[in-house]
Amino acid sequence: MRLPTATYRLQLREGMDFAAARDLVPYLDDLGVSHLYLSPIFTAAPGSTHGYDIIDMNEVDPSLGGRDGLVSMSDALRARGMGLILDIVPNHMAFAVQNVWLRDVLRHGEKSAFAHHFDIDWSAEYLPLPWLPAPFAAMVDAGEIGIDGDEMVAGDLRVPLATEASADLVETHEAQSWRLTFWKTEAATIAHRRFFTVTGLIGLRIEDRPVFEDVHRLVFDLVDADIVQGLRVDHVDGLADPGAYLDRLHARLPGTPIWVEKILTGQEALPSWPVQGTTGYVAARAIARVLTDEDGAQALAQGLPDFPVVRDEAKVQIVTTELQAELERLTDLAAEAGRDLEWGAADWRSALIAYLRAFPRYRTYTTPDEIGAEDAALIRDVAERAAHPLAPAVGDLAGLLLDLAHRELRLRLQQVSGAAIAKAQEDTAFYRWTPLLSANEVGAEPDEPSMTPDEFHAAMQRREARMPHGLTLTSSHDTKRSEDARMRIAAISHGPEARGALMAQVPGLPEPWGWYLAQSAWAAAPDGDLAERLRAHLEKAMREAKAETFWTGPDEAFEEPILDAARRVAAEFDGAAPPLRDLARRAENLSLVQCALKLFIPGIPDIYQGTEVGNYRLTDPDNRAPVDWDRLRGLMDAPDLSTFDGRKFDLTRTLLRLRRSEPETFAAPWTPVPAPRGRLSARRGDLHLLATLDGTPLDDAASALWPPEGPSPVRLTRA
Repeated sequence: MRLPTATYRLQLREGMDFAAARDLVPYLDDLGVSHLYLSPIFTAAPGSTHGYDIIDMNEVDPSLGGRDGLVSMSDALRARGMGLILDIVPNHMAFAVQNVWLRDVLRHGEKSAFAHHFDIDWSAEYLPLPWLPAPFAAMVDAGEIGIDGDEMVAGDLRVPLATEASADLVETHEAQSWRLTFWKTEAATIAHRRFFTVTGLIGLRIEDRPVFEDVHRLVFDLVDADIVQGLRVDHVDGLADPGAYLDRLHARLPGTPIWVEKILTGQEALPSWPVQGTTGYVAARAIARVLTDEDGAQALAQGLPDFPVVRDEAKVQIVTTELQAELERLTDLAAEAGRDLEWGAADWRSALIAYLRAFPRYRTYTTPDEIGAEDAALIRDVAERAAHPLAPAVGDLAGLLLDLAHRELRLRLQQVSGAAIAKAQEDTAFYRWTPLLSANEVGAEPDEPSMTPDEFHAAMQRREARMPHGLTLTSSHDTKRSEDARMRIAAISHGPEARGALMAQVPGLPEPWGWYLAQSAWAAAPDGDLAERLRAHLEKAMREAKAETFWTGPDEAFEEPILDAARRVAAEFDGAAPPLRDLARRAENLSLVQCALKLFIPGIPDIYQGTEVGNYRLTDPDNRAPVDWDRLRGLMDAPDLSTFDGRKFDLTRTLLRLRRSEPETFAAPWTPVPAPRGRLSARRGDLHLLATLDGTPLDDAASALWPPEGPSPVRLTRA
């Protein structure tokens, strides 16, 4: 098995296809990257901007250049001794009529050869298709739904019919195994498992062998042909049995490295799966924490409610609204499993809400035939913490979950718990509790914003022991902020007095939106086009917070004053005031330390597109903005070390090339070296890293490998 020395993540689509990626291969090779790491390549829904909404698992998307384009790009990589890693999506596909398998299901119902490829509740009366802009009956009355041949038509939507249409449109509709419904009813009525709360993505039953084979046919072909040399598995926690899936995948591709997108919370360890590790959020969390000042972060949070209170309130809201259909299905399963216990449906529902509210991580990993000791202990602990007079059945719920006989309840709850915490924490509470937005990151706990150097060393030694070949990222297509935007905010913790200078640029707004806007403008300002980016981001943030305005019901009267303020701030933002000039220099230094740590610590560094220079992006879609590749190529010969972009590029290139030319150095153990307060020092083989943790520069050193000259917050030397 050949492992990467470093990966480079490219987002396909929106101007990036295989031909464009092939043209970047010489640049990536010169940079020091060993493997290109692509977003999904499979045929996706028309107009897809990300590729995770797949409609054909067994076709390379023609819009990207098809199989021929993929092979040509792979050949260019191989010619330079480089490899290719694919992002695969075993959990879900697009819930759309263009999906070739789903279209067959809509035509033939449960008799379709693909009916059980999808995680559909076939015991339901019908499969709701919540794709209409208004209720079905109202659209029929308005003449907006009709029949054309063997399809029911509503605007651009054309759904295949199972039976010959009758003269009565409603009668024909009710004869189908599906029903077209109003999109706003989806949370309460769906009969398919979703990706989190995204109704437009339908879950796959990858645990069934025929489904596994059909989903991976193209993947296996590409790996067997040596077109692809590694895999990233998207959303492994959505699967019914991740361990069994990964065992099966590894058995079929024993020489292929595999990484999983898995969020680890607290001290949670990755299960003993046959993978190289995770995609890197745990490493990003540790790096950001060691570069955040504890006292400053706590000062910014003073007077706010505890974060767990905010998160748990959000969990209850999510479970009872956006996950309403999942909650009702779990309630039915619990009532059936516990019918001899005499609790009513309302009791089981309350117990499930309390249990999910208290659940501290994404999920347990029980299997159909086994409940491990760690999972059993976690279930009991959660039940104890969830116990409440208003949820009297929680103890009995735990008893059902610990009984192997109640397999479906247990496995379904495992899949829902991840959606509950992800939507409540990352997509709700992160927009409500906002003292220091750099701490509100995927895989992070905002109320644990910092760690000491000793804690960081211990975390790196654990990483070395548990996951030496896991990926290490600091930016991705999913991070809430790109790495340098994050460090601009983290810098505030080292000088919380800068809050006043930032707030002075924001007109009076209801909190948390005044401070949220100030931090966001400060974080994003260096990348330009601030007005439209800030406006789009604030709109998303307010709706994700789900307090005063919502995606399903926007309150324009609430939103517009804040969006108007965002436009004014963007037009008038002044980062040149003395406190902010100093803060910007500190942030750049913290970014250089972050960059050095990512490339030096145990694991395999992953460079997200364009982040080899300063990158100040907010959450998607801002973080998928086009990259100026000509500018990056121009830096290769002579980066200007008087600029932050030049220094970051040169540091990235220096360490990437060292990793590639000296793999034995980076296979050496992480060895902490004593350092003064506010410094971090470690050794890998004969390579020594010294860095400041507060954004101040070190004294100049003539014999350093990096920097080549001048003061810097990072120093690389030979020990």
